[in-house]
Amino acid sequence: MHIEKNVCDNIVGTLLGQDGKSKDNYKTRLDLQEMGIRKELHPKKRLIGNVTFMPKACYQMTRGEKTHFLSTLTSIKLPDEFSSNISRCVQMNERKLIGTKSYDCHILMQEYLPIALRGNLPDHLSSAIIELCEFFEAICYKDLSEINIHFLESKVALTLCKLEKIFPPSFFTVMVHLVIHLAREVKYGGPVAFRWMYPIERDLLKLKLYVHNRAHPEGSIAEGYLAEESIIFCSWYLSNVETVFTREMRNDDDSHQNHIEESNKLCPGRAIGRKLHSGVSIHKRRRSSNTEIDEKSLTQAHRYVLFNIEAVTPFRE
Repeated sequence: MHIEKNVCDNIVGTLLGQDGKSKDNYKTRLDLQEMGIRKELHPKKRLIGNVTFMPKACYQMTRGEKTHFLSTLTSIKLPDEFSSNISRCVQMNERKLIGTKSYDCHILMQEYLPIALRGNLPDHLSSAIIELCEFFEAICYKDLSEINIHFLESKVALTLCKLEKIFPPSFFTVMVHLVIHLAREVKYGGPVAFRWMYPIERDLLKLKLYVHNRAHPEGSIAEGYLAEESIIFCSWYLSNVETVFTREMRNDDDSHQNHIEESNKLCPGRAIGRKLHSGVSIHKRRRSSNTEIDEKSLTQAHRYVLFNIEAVTPFRE
């Protein structure tokens, strides 16, 4: 958990050039100059004014690339309880990504970055970062074999070597170094999904919100838990009242329950929109039975099928 969060903060902070999180600064460039490597990144002085500046590196995004990267993160829509609302962490005016928690970085590394980085960075850089994201995703599988673990252990070493050719030495903190030991940890300790702390930390956060009297935290937790259970039990007998069971989902598709169950058997996700008689799913605000989609929407629907239908999985692998 914490390794993935630190690696995610290093990557995103360096790409966006955030103060305090970026691993590329003036002292880093001086280290490169002292080591005698990457002369194109050494601090240089302008001929006029005798001003020292740092040349632009391939991992530094321009203002337009930062805007496109962050706008992609804000436009992503996912089912409820898949992840938190990552758009709350995006500061478009300052072009920053702040306030991300451990699970936000977990989803960001495995789901968002491979999508948001496409077209914003050079191919050799984006491919290396995507390989690292695929490694974090692979070690979270529940059906890893010993052969797969050995393959991941050798592949992540090559991925880190690719990153060493791109990022400065200050990027590789002890947390980034520990990535190479994660595959061996999975080999000795078993699947990560049965050992991580995400559900426990989520329950602890819920219990922490019950504490209103810090002098008696145990009593506050007991009373708060009992009160919530009682309210939920009473809500079962209330009609025409919005409860946790009748509340609409954030991305409600306004479709029939049998259609939802049938679609979940085919793919792990579900399309956002309502089902028409022809089987086409569109946005719920469009109420007409006939609709036309543009080229971008057609590409997104095609990509949704490729990444979610089980019949395409053997060809994708």
